[in-house]
Amino acid sequence: MSGEEEQEQTHCGFIAILGAPNAGKSTLVNRMVGTKVTIVSPKVQTTRGRVMGIAIKDHVQLVFIDTPGIFTPKRRLDRAMVAAAWSGASDADVSLLLIDATEGVKRDAEAIIARMKGEHRRAHLVLNKVDKVDKPELLAMTQSLMEEGIFDEVFMISALKGKGVDSMMDFLASKMPEGPWHFPEDQVSDMTERLLAAEITREQLYHQLHQELPYATTVETETWEERKDGSVKIEQVIYVIRDSQKSIILGKGGKQIKHIGEKSRKELEEIFDRRVHLFLFVKVREKWGDDPERYRDLGLDFNA
Repeated sequence: MSGEEEQEQTHCGFIAILGAPNAGKSTLVNRMVGTKVTIVSPKVQTTRGRVMGIAIKDHVQLVFIDTPGIFTPKRRLDRAMVAAAWSGASDADVSLLLIDATEGVKRDAEAIIARMKGEHRRAHLVLNKVDKVDKPELLAMTQSLMEEGIFDEVFMISALKGKGVDSMMDFLASKMPEGPWHFPEDQVSDMTERLLAAEITREQLYHQLHQELPYATTVETETWEERKDGSVKIEQVIYVIRDSQKSIILGKGGKQIKHIGEKSRKELEEIFDRRVHLFLFVKVREKWGDDPERYRDLGLDFNA
């Protein structure tokens, strides 16, 4: 085989990113893909479904599965989210376990490691936010984790600042199996624009509402209308489970929802690189968390 033919061989593989809620999985996926494909919030359990982010490294296509954080589930939605995370790991060629080095190994991370050991799974260990931890503490944590016997390699990174991410991507690219790319070269996610738009508005609910309210909400893009001038008109419904929650989202004189809409619109214009006309409505749907259709939209198993 000539060198030229060798060079043209493509590789493609799936990489699951596991971790406790708020370890920085979504930030890492967005960093590796080079654009926003999954929402980020300082609050836990922001990612609900499996989101694929797609990156190209030379002749290798890397498909990252940003899984919901693994925690002890209490509600139906929680169970579906955790099941999606483990399913993502099962389907992947490589698994990464992301641990927030500033938090160390807490209960959720311990439970993930215990299950991986019990199921004889292996992964690469990724310590995130290492720029905020003293070196001796970091080395002791690394040694302790490597003694668990399930990790092959360890990477020390800052997903937010990009430190150590490029060399980790080079390593991952070298591990991807030979084969055709699964997605077109210019595609960065498997998420539709309608769903991404809804997720961006949901992200703003997390940022702007500081109570537990975002966990009781979901957002749907109801209409998507292409305009002749190249802009797009988007109508979205924010569903809540109680009237009192509707009042909080609307705010006094509609001030809060206007603010959420402005923030979301600006971000959507940046992501889609076009003018966006965004209209938000709030409706009460008491049992949206028990509606199988919502789970299907998120790629979750209603019966998990």
